[in-house]
Amino acid sequence: MTFNLTQNNQQNRQIRLASRPHGKPTDSNFEWASTDIPQPNQGQMLLRTLYLSLDPYMRGRMSDAPSYAPPLNIGDVMIGGTVSQVVRSNIESFQAGDIVVAQSGWQDYSLSNGEGVYKLPKDMPHLSYALGVLGMPGFTAYMGLTDIGKPQAGETLVVAAATGPVGATVGQIGKLKGLNVIGVAGGAEKCRFAVEELGFDQCLDHYADDFARQLAKACPKGIDIYYENVGGKVFDAVMPLLNTHARIPVCGLASQYNRTELPDGKDRLSALMGLILVKQLTVKGFIIFEAYPQHFTPFLETMGNWLAEGKIKTKEHIINGLEHAPQGFVDMLYGQNFGKTVVKVADID
Repeated sequence: MTFNLTQNNQQNRQIRLASRPHGKPTDSNFEWASTDIPQPNQGQMLLRTLYLSLDPYMRGRMSDAPSYAPPLNIGDVMIGGTVSQVVRSNIESFQAGDIVVAQSGWQDYSLSNGEGVYKLPKDMPHLSYALGVLGMPGFTAYMGLTDIGKPQAGETLVVAAATGPVGATVGQIGKLKGLNVIGVAGGAEKCRFAVEELGFDQCLDHYADDFARQLAKACPKGIDIYYENVGGKVFDAVMPLLNTHARIPVCGLASQYNRTELPDGKDRLSALMGLILVKQLTVKGFIIFEAYPQHFTPFLETMGNWLAEGKIKTKEHIINGLEHAPQGFVDMLYGQNFGKTVVKVADID
């Protein structure tokens, strides 16, 4: 079967889950398909994908292990947030031509009943920002830090994946709140960006052989907030530095998503539980739109103002073409992206 390289109005290109990955996803885990463009019934609208978001949580949905959301079935279209254009609508509140954020997945066209879909201004300068700093990642950063992290001026915040869409936003909000912000990223280029462009106080390369020693030196007063989105050796280095009453918002564990077995070494769960007790830590996992749906509109206003005023900066890693989504997804899981990963699928009409 030929997978056309450009979107058209004759067929609906799709990328589906072909098999469940064992460790790192490969091309064999995806299948390319082409179907007729669906037609909206009463109470439905037809959406055309413009931008597709690639996010670490998708790796969990490819697995059938128990999680906070049901897994994809073999043969399902890969899940994903999109910026889409309404082609035809049988819903009174949406009109043809509207630009919306939806959950259309890895395909050109989808049907929606309007639930969980919201409109964007047609003159919005960067529509793809609705999948990043003004979307789920930015919202995750904002609520996790402000509600769970409860930042107080002068405290020390450590955030991993410091130039990713969540981490970069967490760190910048931390500076706005008067925190000492220590970022962790993979490589000198990303660390320079975190300090010189995003305004972090320091950024450490987790690939360094003496990373744990560097982190201890960067946090002489300990760590009050650790924003957890990576896990693994970063958390190992953070643990002994946590202060009494430290807060740990947990939104992801990117370093663990492709593991097929437990890490080597002795079981440290008892040590962690003991630390939670002795240091009276707050460790809270959260799924953003499940935990904070009523806060999204106020977040948009606040974050929109910060962007307009230049107080928050963002960086995107744009991939051109739906056919490149699988490789872009794998690259993102291994930190080969620089900024929020977005696939540009088509132009707005």
